[in-house]
Amino acid sequence: MATEQTPLLASEVAAEADHNLIYSRFSPRRKHTIIALVAWASFIPFFVSGSFIPAIPEVAEELGTDVSVVSWAVSIMWFVASFTSMIWATYAAFYGRRVVYLYSMPCLALGSFGVSISHSVPELLFWRAFQAAGSSSGVSVGMAIVGDIYKLEERGTAMGIMLGALLIGPAIAPLTGGMVAEYASWRLMQTGVGFAALLTYLLMYVGMPDTSHPGTRGVDKEFGGEFKWVWLNPFKCLWYMRSPNLLALAFVGASALLHDFVLLLPISITFGERYNIHSKTLIGACFIPAGLGNLVGAPLAGHVSDLMIKKWRKKRAGKWVAEDRLRAAMFGAIWLIPLSTASFGIANTYIDGTPGLAVCLVCLFISGIGVVMVLTPTAAYNVDVVHGHSAEVMSAYS
Repeated sequence: MATEQTPLLASEVAAEADHNLIYSRFSPRRKHTIIALVAWASFIPFFVSGSFIPAIPEVAEELGTDVSVVSWAVSIMWFVASFTSMIWATYAAFYGRRVVYLYSMPCLALGSFGVSISHSVPELLFWRAFQAAGSSSGVSVGMAIVGDIYKLEERGTAMGIMLGALLIGPAIAPLTGGMVAEYASWRLMQTGVGFAALLTYLLMYVGMPDTSHPGTRGVDKEFGGEFKWVWLNPFKCLWYMRSPNLLALAFVGASALLHDFVLLLPISITFGERYNIHSKTLIGACFIPAGLGNLVGAPLAGHVSDLMIKKWRKKRAGKWVAEDRLRAAMFGAIWLIPLSTASFGIANTYIDGTPGLAVCLVCLFISGIGVVMVLTPTAAYNVDVVHGHSAEVMSAYS
């Protein structure tokens, strides 16, 4: 017998079927391939930055300037990347995800080759900015792609896997950069990054589909899918930060990363001078525990955030509350990050020799877990609540 609820129930069933159909466009194997591609593309900007840091003294000596001047190349890279990521994200929403990679990777390759042949500080800074512009598409667009292909209850785990893979970059880049600078030349490292960017372009061209949901791209709505160039305002991305929740999480993420930089950037002093380590290669190797912590913690945090969604949704009889995902970030934010930082400072100050070095390395590992336990659920939350504009909100967050 029909009731007032029958049409409503039928519409809910139909909506659920449509929802599942959207996320089943790609097979599990194809999704894994897509995640591997975007993780690799997102890995590169962190590798570009991290591999340059150990070579700064050599670059300064070769260009006849101070270390502090060459260090501007690191700051300029992140400054430029912050703004160009919004440009890529804005156009990814309008033209699709794939096309952004096909334009950004050649920019990264050109910038890397330019850095490798720089013979003055202005040249170096210009090409580092160009390099940053090319590399900055990875994270924001990559997170949007995860949101495109994975359902709510699976999204955290997929983001955790992607974050764990890309955050290997800060761990192995200083070691790789230090080895190449010590035994060959910093220019060779930058040339290698350029060829890696060209390889990424080829992989994206061959294996990367456009993952945008059907009919959601701006070019579909305005021009029926026909390509026509339009000028877009990338700074509109920042408008998402008017939400108190999103703004608060941006500060939380920034605080977690600040903690990471405070521990890792002065490592040549806190490890090199404190424990008499003078080899660039060994200094670079000291970054590895933090990267291993990222690798372990990110998938774990993503999986726990998915479990939180399922657990509390079940308790509320099917009602979804987006903030449930953030419960997974609390342990890292309240315990792991503060305790690992304090323990590192105490050990580095008061414990000499090999025991002190060992305790500091353990603290870096725990810190790496804590940081991604904060970043993974907060990134997934951003995509959950502004799913239709996930690339833009992730670029503003980043």
